[in-house]
Amino acid sequence: MSAEHGGTTAPAGIPAPRTAPLEPPPARVGSGSADGDITDELKEAYWSVYDGAAAKATVGEILLRLPRIVRRIGELAWRADRRSTLALVVLQLGSAAMAAFGLMASVAVLHQLFGDGPTPNRVRAAVPQILLVVAFLSVRALLEAGVSVAQARVTPKIRTALERDFLQLTAHVRLEVVDDADWHDDAYRANDRGLYYARQIVSQVVALASAALGILGTVGVLAVLHPLLIALLPLSVLPVGVAAVRSTRARFHSFRRWNALQRRVRLFSWLLLDRDSAAELRSDTAQRALLDEHHRLTERIAEEDTRLGVHSAVLALTGRTVGGVGTGITYVALGLMLVAGWMPLAAGAGAVLAVQTAQTALTRFTDTAHLVYEHAMWVDDLLAFQERCRGLQPRRRELTAPRTVGTIELRNVTYSYPGKDSPALDGVSMTLRAGETVAFVGVNGSGKSTCSKVIAGLYDPEAGAVRWDGVVVAEMDAESVQARVSMVLQDPLHYPFSALANVTISRGTLTEAEPDKALEAVVASGADRVIAGLPGTWTTLLSKRFRGGEELSAGQWAKIAVARGLYKNAPVLLLDEPTASMDPKAEHAVYQAVLHDTRRPDRITVLISHRLASVVDCDRIYVFDNGRITESGSHQDLMELGGSYAEMFTLQAEGYQVRTGKEAS
Repeated sequence: MSAEHGGTTAPAGIPAPRTAPLEPPPARVGSGSADGDITDELKEAYWSVYDGAAAKATVGEILLRLPRIVRRIGELAWRADRRSTLALVVLQLGSAAMAAFGLMASVAVLHQLFGDGPTPNRVRAAVPQILLVVAFLSVRALLEAGVSVAQARVTPKIRTALERDFLQLTAHVRLEVVDDADWHDDAYRANDRGLYYARQIVSQVVALASAALGILGTVGVLAVLHPLLIALLPLSVLPVGVAAVRSTRARFHSFRRWNALQRRVRLFSWLLLDRDSAAELRSDTAQRALLDEHHRLTERIAEEDTRLGVHSAVLALTGRTVGGVGTGITYVALGLMLVAGWMPLAAGAGAVLAVQTAQTALTRFTDTAHLVYEHAMWVDDLLAFQERCRGLQPRRRELTAPRTVGTIELRNVTYSYPGKDSPALDGVSMTLRAGETVAFVGVNGSGKSTCSKVIAGLYDPEAGAVRWDGVVVAEMDAESVQARVSMVLQDPLHYPFSALANVTISRGTLTEAEPDKALEAVVASGADRVIAGLPGTWTTLLSKRFRGGEELSAGQWAKIAVARGLYKNAPVLLLDEPTASMDPKAEHAVYQAVLHDTRRPDRITVLISHRLASVVDCDRIYVFDNGRITESGSHQDLMELGGSYAEMFTLQAEGYQVRTGKEAS
């Protein structure tokens, strides 16, 4: 912007200030798409990336991929429970065989009854064949019950094994991986969708195999009756199959639209029900506006449901009509074959029964194949994510971190967050000694918290080195380093467990405690009064999700978090703005306890704070700016230096001074 417009030239790459005044907004804007497809408005959610995939694939692609899917699910089942998987396969094959034998026996019954016309003698002669049909059907029923039992044994084990592996892997990936938003979406997609469909897909594969075997069995029966019947089968079966494919694809496409609408509805439902939005919602009297939009969307969902139902009915009618024509052609051909004497009347009746059975099996196969194809993509996604996580685990080493540490040295440490142009830490060097209390200060984003996470072993520096008593941390087992550091954060995790478990979890247990150590920790943090005021004291559940549970204020949770850090009793204690939500009296008590009362000669304490009055008594203060240490020394040293620390401290101190006289007026 030129000087004549009242400004200065903006640096390159930085947009200049606006010179033109902002125009008034339009008098009316829509809350959503009025004419277009509502799915165009929404960014695709992480959990919907494979929805409708089967509707986009060709029949050939689905058929080519099905064998690999069945093999993949079979491998999962085999690893989960070999005996039940083997029983499942054998019983399924037996059930299909019984179905084919039952169809053949039914043809034999028809032959006995109608071979030369039904007579009492022929009816009596057909009784053994009828009993044989009943026997086949009974055995098939028993085998299918066995299939259900075997499936009930295998399916939960597959889900349990996959879920256990998933949580084990994701809970231990390196912290910088979790900070990646894309990885986070992948993790939730694998959890929400992959694990869900992994439970369902076993029964779907079983149903697919049953339908496929049913088709093969029917074809075998027709081949026995007359080979020409196999050529006639597509005339009646394929139109039904085509209609089933089109109906299934229409259902998947419709589900995609319905899903987008539901996402919009959930947004308004959440705003109407959310506890955090309740006060402002009522203050703005915004309920009517949200309810009107919710009503508009639910009407569109109802329209979509109606459209799908009508479309499916039309497709089904078309398929049955075309299939009926094909069936009629088949029956005409059968009649001509009977007239020509190519097969007996009873065989023709059996062929009709077989054709009807094939139509049912093919429709079931088509529906199930689409489900298996799409759901297998979610399961593959889950397995691929787990494999990816195996390569993102923290380093495993035989060398573990020492139980006590005398010095921690950082030498030219550099660390950059993924996707960031400038490093969060740029050549940071310092030495921390046991018995000292050190403070990190600086503006937001200066590198203080990042440095504390590097010290804690949560981030590995991309350049430089961290040494514990002269040993490079990169040579130690990562989790052993983390186990030697107590870290208290500004926004601590609110575990929905008992008050005691919220303290003892820092040592990896929810059920066991050292009573004297636990009491000592809560007294030092000021959490003793919080816990004493709870209905069940130590055993009170700290969550309103449970009957009789209690909810704490932010300041009370902060005291619990400090107690948790102290109870861990680690040689390194990192406090990252732990008292930001406390009142001044409670904050003073915590710092008094940490900096003086519980000070230990074998512990390194690092305090990160924006309130510089709390770091005055620290042995050394490091001032961070843009990822570098710009000043270091005691409070007195830095005040005498007159640099940025002295400027920040003076500004904060002036804010607390009482202004009098003319200045106050």
